[in-house]
Amino acid sequence: MPGKVSVVRTRPQSVLDDIQRLMALAGVDRALDRSAATILKNNLSWHLLYPGADTTPWQLEGTILGLQNAGFSDLVCVENETVVTKAEVGEVLNKQRLVCEHYGVPIKYNFRESDMRWIVYEPKVKMNVLDRVFKRAGIRIPDYFIGKNVVHLPTAKCHIYTNTSGAMKNAFGGLLDNSRHYCHSIIHETLVDLLAIQKEIHPGIFTVMDGTIAGDGPGPRTMKPVEKNVLLASDDCVAIDAVAARMMGFDPMEQLYIRLAHEQGLGVGRTEEIEIVGDEDAARERWGFKTGNNLASRVGKVFWFGPLRRLQHLMFHTPIVHCFIFASAIYHDRLWYATKGRRVVKDWLANSGWGRLFANYRPGAD
Repeated sequence: MPGKVSVVRTRPQSVLDDIQRLMALAGVDRALDRSAATILKNNLSWHLLYPGADTTPWQLEGTILGLQNAGFSDLVCVENETVVTKAEVGEVLNKQRLVCEHYGVPIKYNFRESDMRWIVYEPKVKMNVLDRVFKRAGIRIPDYFIGKNVVHLPTAKCHIYTNTSGAMKNAFGGLLDNSRHYCHSIIHETLVDLLAIQKEIHPGIFTVMDGTIAGDGPGPRTMKPVEKNVLLASDDCVAIDAVAARMMGFDPMEQLYIRLAHEQGLGVGRTEEIEIVGDEDAARERWGFKTGNNLASRVGKVFWFGPLRRLQHLMFHTPIVHCFIFASAIYHDRLWYATKGRRVVKDWLANSGWGRLFANYRPGAD
């Protein structure tokens, strides 16, 4: 069965209506189970405000409206944190909490025991790598996710370890805890395993991807934000990632996680087999993005993929990992953001229509 991806052009004045049209075109009413609660899985690649890095407030609000229009009222937003990202800070600075509070959507955290517990899950299908990575402790996922729909809210951006980031990568934070960095050297296979698990535990999966401001360069944080004014949606995580990758300028089937997922029957990765609905000319765009590296990725790749990969266990499975965590936080938040990122944000807020929309954002405004 061919995958289907809706692609819609948008602008700040019409983005909420455009997201609702986008979701209807992608068949959100058929993709999810109305008898189940629906998780809105935000993306917070950085707790600091940076265009292209995180779920936008209009992406979140438009998705809530689109779900409500389709008859889905039992909604909850789930946040995760990483060793270098603070969810409670990011959801405020990126105005995600503002939207959730306006619509009465509760926010839960996969790292709070009061919200959910981590349980050992035994997948029904054969895993590529996760059963080996977590052989001793077992594959642990949040019990709260089981039996609920999930709607992923990624942005269209590059990523230093997976080249592109989207729907499949968005599950990395939600379904795995802070030991997920064990999987960086086999990240592509990990994303495929996580998609297989999602298909077992969720009655419905849907994605709304924001490409209003896309991220070119060494993402998911230190990127060049580029205004692209597009939105994508699909109930096929592989297909939407493939279409987004092609629009960014990459060959989807050369991205290992997309190719493996396609070959294992988890979705459609060959774009010639994907049906595009909506603004088909937008899906034919090629942005010419290049991922590249930053200082942090150059160091990380030496240990994950390079000549020092034999030292992975010592460096990342022992307390030594805290040195890398500290160095990453200093580099991204105190050095790169302070010297480069803050200027980008200031210019975006002052000179971009999307930046001005963000600066004055009020959920529910006409």
